[in-house]
Amino acid sequence: MTTDAPKAPLAALLPLAWQARYDASWRLVRGDRPVGWLLLLWPTLIALWVAAEGAPGLHLFLVFALGVWLTRAAGCVINDYADRWLDGRVRRTAARPLVAGELSGRFALGLFAALMGVAFLLVLTTNAKTIALSVIALGLAAAYPYMKRHTDLPQVWLGLAFSWGIPMAFTAVRDAWPPPEAWLLLCANVLWTTAYDTWYAMVDREDDRRAGARSTALLFGDLDVPVIAALTGLFLVAMALLGHRLGYGIGWWVGWALAVVAAFQPFRYGRSRHPEDCFRAFLANQWVGAALFAGALMHHLIVA
Repeated sequence: MTTDAPKAPLAALLPLAWQARYDASWRLVRGDRPVGWLLLLWPTLIALWVAAEGAPGLHLFLVFALGVWLTRAAGCVINDYADRWLDGRVRRTAARPLVAGELSGRFALGLFAALMGVAFLLVLTTNAKTIALSVIALGLAAAYPYMKRHTDLPQVWLGLAFSWGIPMAFTAVRDAWPPPEAWLLLCANVLWTTAYDTWYAMVDREDDRRAGARSTALLFGDLDVPVIAALTGLFLVAMALLGHRLGYGIGWWVGWALAVVAAFQPFRYGRSRHPEDCFRAFLANQWVGAALFAGALMHHLIVA
């Protein structure tokens, strides 16, 4: 698996002395790898459309789309800062900027604070309940990188961190505490995140075992693929329950059916358990989320 990445956008416009640091920073926030942002974005957009019963308006769309990018970028930074002890022992991550000495730990902490600060400024344009929930989001994001030292279920914690934008979306739209539908969507997304991040953990399983890191890939062992299948199935059932509870029509169910088809694709690749195939399985999950958001979008376009 290659770690080569394209140069950061606009890098050539900067003074030569700054270009290397800018490029390293872009890789640190995974700007060259947008799939993680999309995996976080789709359920957040579904929550916005469900909460607003249609398009949420440009202001909230921008707040959450940009907020998702910023918080995901900040999460990558603090993850690499916390994993300096581990990344040098894992082939896939050995060239990351902090391990390679391209950037300092102090710079990473400053960048994390800046990204979260800008994200918080966006939240300040919403309402008090959303601001309160954002404090929990900060705690979830900051604590996640340390979970792999203390629990076999860091992927579940990541699921919580990746899902917290869902109740925030509901409070931002309605200025009320999230209804049961929001928590059903959150639980569904935790199941899905645990499933696809287990594929991701399977890429580094042997290196993690040697380094002493913990993950669901190591916990599940030979049952990894069956457990991922069970988690994915429960996620799809939960999304069907959500559509039924909301009384959604044909548009939603078309999107849901496409998501079911897309959910089979990761198993075509990952059942071999080869690291590169597991990474392809992880990447393929972006289409599951895209299909479900398309379903929500189609439903509201049809009923509008």
